[in-house]
Amino acid sequence: MKNLLEILFVSTRLGLTSFGGPVAHLGYFHEEYIRRRKWMDEKTYADLVALCQFLPGPASSQVGIGIGVMRAGVLGGIVSFLGFTLPSVIALILFAVILQGFNIGTVGWIHGLKLVAVAVVAHAILGMAQKLTPDLKRKSLALFALVGTLLWQTAFTQVGVILIAAIFGFILFKNQTDNETTNLQFPISRKFAVFCLTLFFGLLLLLPILREVTSLEWIAMFDSFYRSGSLVFGGGHVVLPLLEREFVPTGWLSEEAFLAGYGAAQAVPGPLFTFAAYLGAVINGWQGGLLATVAIFLPAFLLILGTLPFWDSVRRNPKIRGALMGVNAAVVGILTSAFYHPIWTSTVFAPIDFAFAAILFSMLVYWKLPPWIVVVTGAIGGAVISLF
Repeated sequence: MKNLLEILFVSTRLGLTSFGGPVAHLGYFHEEYIRRRKWMDEKTYADLVALCQFLPGPASSQVGIGIGVMRAGVLGGIVSFLGFTLPSVIALILFAVILQGFNIGTVGWIHGLKLVAVAVVAHAILGMAQKLTPDLKRKSLALFALVGTLLWQTAFTQVGVILIAAIFGFILFKNQTDNETTNLQFPISRKFAVFCLTLFFGLLLLLPILREVTSLEWIAMFDSFYRSGSLVFGGGHVVLPLLEREFVPTGWLSEEAFLAGYGAAQAVPGPLFTFAAYLGAVINGWQGGLLATVAIFLPAFLLILGTLPFWDSVRRNPKIRGALMGVNAAVVGILTSAFYHPIWTSTVFAPIDFAFAAILFSMLVYWKLPPWIVVVTGAIGGAVISLF
């Protein structure tokens, strides 16, 4: 129970302060769970991030669920997910009820929060690069991942780059011994994992059939959100066009309402997949918001619970270790690529932006101030900058 309360406290604080999208979330997780609390080592965290990059769905949410599972079992994963996700779900349902149609995407404090994301991601990249790319071979793999994901920005590029890095890692490091041993305990049986994977694919196949047979609105909604959450590689921004195709042409909500919700989603912390809560609330009130949230995140839950036990045995296999070293190096390159685009390109427009981002970075890295102070400073500073 003590562990669950600790997970709930920490994850809720992250859910209230983690702005900037999935890459920034991984930076916040790294700062809180790895650097400060040392719930796992750098290598284990990198392996977990690599697994979640392979899986469809919201990578940062899956990493949070995985950390909760390692800490306190399945209940720990659920508590970690609730703490990180509920703040933005509640905020977006309120947006749907109160602020429909308002354009809030250009206010100054949002820009300040984006500058906070610049500082957080830069810090995460530096920390991970020191641990995961210590030699020229792994630095080269990280460079390959950076160049590949920058020049070919498709939904499947990231997965392709990780697979290629795994192949090169297997070739380059297959004879390398590893003195670091991590004894991870997964309180999940393989039978339960197989059940989760079976349920994931079963729902993916059965929901469209139920939708046609029953013609019930809530089943149609659940199917649309579940399918969107199941088939998205590349993070939250990729799910937006899928959701638009599901709901706008079919008349569930207007283009204007959709875009207003997108602005709201940029303004709140937590995973961008909680945009589904706004859509569900517009369509069918707060009950629709909760239904949409469960439906879009359920695939992420089933996939991470279904793969974690097998992932542990795979990462311990000496034949696979070299491939994982290559994948971990590629993750550094992918994070660096995402740091440039979209984080840097959509945030740093003028010298004052760069100067303020440098101040926020120094507050986080050198003065070691708590992340929430950096977030508040970013919001206030962004509002002040917008006045000039």
